[in-house]
Amino acid sequence: MNIAIVGTGYVGLVSGACFAEMGVNVTCVDVDKKKIENLLQGVMPIYEPGLDEMVLRNHKEGRLNFTTDITACLNDVEIVFSAVGTPPDEDGSADLRYVLDVARSIGQKMNKYLVVVTKSTVPVGTANRVKAAIREELDKRGVDIPFDVASNPEFLKEGAAIKDFMSPDRVVVGVESERAKDLMSKLYRPFLLNNFRVIYTDIPSAEMIKYAANAMLATRISFMNDIANLCELVGADVNMVRKGIGSDTRIGSKFLYPGCGYGGSCFPKDVKALVKTAEKKGYNMRVLKAVEDVNDNQKLLVFNKLNKYYNGNLKGKTIAIWGLAFKPETDDMRESTSLVTIDLLLKAGSTLRVFDPISMEECKRRVGDAVQYGTDMYDAVLNADALLLLTEWKQFRLPSWGVIKKSMKTPLLIDGRNIYDSEEIKELGFDYFCIGK
Repeated sequence: MNIAIVGTGYVGLVSGACFAEMGVNVTCVDVDKKKIENLLQGVMPIYEPGLDEMVLRNHKEGRLNFTTDITACLNDVEIVFSAVGTPPDEDGSADLRYVLDVARSIGQKMNKYLVVVTKSTVPVGTANRVKAAIREELDKRGVDIPFDVASNPEFLKEGAAIKDFMSPDRVVVGVESERAKDLMSKLYRPFLLNNFRVIYTDIPSAEMIKYAANAMLATRISFMNDIANLCELVGADVNMVRKGIGSDTRIGSKFLYPGCGYGGSCFPKDVKALVKTAEKKGYNMRVLKAVEDVNDNQKLLVFNKLNKYYNGNLKGKTIAIWGLAFKPETDDMRESTSLVTIDLLLKAGSTLRVFDPISMEECKRRVGDAVQYGTDMYDAVLNADALLLLTEWKQFRLPSWGVIKKSMKTPLLIDGRNIYDSEEIKELGFDYFCIGK
């Protein structure tokens, strides 16, 4: 089976590599010539565990190819996925210019029946706009070529995307014709050997499922952070509270870990977009607005604890930061708590020494030389007046605390992800603060 995927960002590249791994012939298309040249040479545009090996192997074996020319593959494929970005517009709604550009390009170049599938996260109603854009271009050409549109939202977690794609909880496919459903069933048939579910819905429902899923997960995080903040005020331990409510099968334990706020490319953007979609329909998403508000405040929490410790005077202090990515196993810093914290500390007059196992280059791109970059986690804490843990990378879990204490000017640790045992850290002579205790 031959398919094309337009967009070689996170979703497009992972999807293309995984489909190729299952025997599908995949052509990945991108307008960024440099990115395509790099991919042809085996240089990845993103970090994702296991992705580079999978891309290299399938490209070498001829199942995964890269091009800047969508025309070159449209006559050979049955399905075209649109996996381009949908960044937030100025008002928070999803910017669909790239999605509609892809649709227009397909309408201008297609010569036979295609299923055009939106893989990007898009607001409800986008499929109708995609269909209209393709139809408009066909009408300009004076041709009547049949086609279908479909919605196939992704549910990939950064850092575990390959596993999520190859053995997902479910695959959601929104279709409006049996012909499109048959083709999508053929594409996903190899994955059915693992007995996972393909859920077929109407297209608007498929578009809504993606937003609703991310909004629910974001809500659980903000809810738990709100409970954690109250725990600090009343003397409760949020870790005990989390275990107590998570053991209820109606609630479950996932996404109930308190911390210093969520970030990344999905949750912040998708919550904003869903709120805007509702506003356009005259509806007020009160719960999700509160979710956003809690998360925005949570990103200030580590800085506020540090600022309180030093009585509002952080000027001239050297602050070490462990963790820059919004979560472990990715180099993605979009909407990360680290960016908020760095900005606040720089404005307060602090000197920053930072370290992350993967995201150092990304931080240099975003922050430049405003901070000092440690060669490793121990170098970052030299002469530090405080250590802030913002991302729970595994290598941060069992450091040599004796070495760290000797290296620091002041043994102060603020744990933004609650990964350490407070009693143990205090016995080692550190002043220790976490979330919700």
